[in-house]
Amino acid sequence: MNHYLLWMKPGIDRGKRLPARLAALCAPLLLATGCAHQAANSIGNFPDPFILADGGGYYAYATNSDGKNVQLLHSGDLRAWRALPDAMPALGNWVRKEVPHVWAPEVIKLGERYVLYYTAHDLASDRQCVGAAVSSSPSGPFVDTAKAPLVCQAALGGTIDASPFLDGGRLYLYFKSDGNCCKQPTHLFAQELRPDGLAVVGEPTRLLTNGRAWEGKVIEAPTMVLRDGKYTLLYSANDFGDGSYAAGHASCAGPVGPCQPVGDAPFLKSRAEARLYGPGHQAVFRVGAQDFIAYHGWELKPDGKRGDRRVLYIDKLDWVDGKPVVRGPTLAR
Repeated sequence: MNHYLLWMKPGIDRGKRLPARLAALCAPLLLATGCAHQAANSIGNFPDPFILADGGGYYAYATNSDGKNVQLLHSGDLRAWRALPDAMPALGNWVRKEVPHVWAPEVIKLGERYVLYYTAHDLASDRQCVGAAVSSSPSGPFVDTAKAPLVCQAALGGTIDASPFLDGGRLYLYFKSDGNCCKQPTHLFAQELRPDGLAVVGEPTRLLTNGRAWEGKVIEAPTMVLRDGKYTLLYSANDFGDGSYAAGHASCAGPVGPCQPVGDAPFLKSRAEARLYGPGHQAVFRVGAQDFIAYHGWELKPDGKRGDRRVLYIDKLDWVDGKPVVRGPTLAR
């Protein structure tokens, strides 16, 4: 019997860390099997992940934790990850420095520069808003020299979860109005950006509003994907703190819609048999001809109760009849 099957035998506590010898055997199988899902996560708390493929390697960014504004990891193979210094050690002048709530960073390369979009607490509006920072390297340090947020829908409760998308030479930013902070509906928007990515153009276009049963009171984390000439908007919904959190998708006529949700259920959701709890805040990246999806899920304790960390998953993402299909879950390490 091979070591992986031995580990899966009934009676073995799969909530414990794999012995070093078995972990080493599992490593080469990380993206092909669920082997790594049985190991304890060594990355730590890594919410709202985004992965940038660049220079033959991969950079993973995440919401503030462990004393860093923007967490950053690097891998050469999507298997073994190492922590890098804070990608954005100094925040923009518009950001509240005490408890800045730096969330959901995403990065795009534009020419020779990298632009990082992030959410933080705006001093002027007292809301979460979106800013942009620039670096000559994907590892930073990213610097935001603006005096005000890039997007801040104060009347709608603020703005969070910015995601850039380049299509046909035109650059767009997707984001969510933070109405759930103030008992308002939540909306997903798209807005064109200036070619350098540092200013918006025109007015935002509303793409979706929460309203389907599985979405609960919140939709967020928009991700636009263009495959085979079809625009698909992925998004997360419901309560991020429990097992109702999940990811769904909508079919769009173009980068600024109109968009129509597909089906009445999410394509990525909690799975008790896989110990996957509250998955969401997805990001899509490509390796050759293969799509991958990064997302977080809550760590589960051996007794099945929710832990305090949101851990990183990376899975292959296929498209079947135009619909996203996740080949996982696979826990990153």
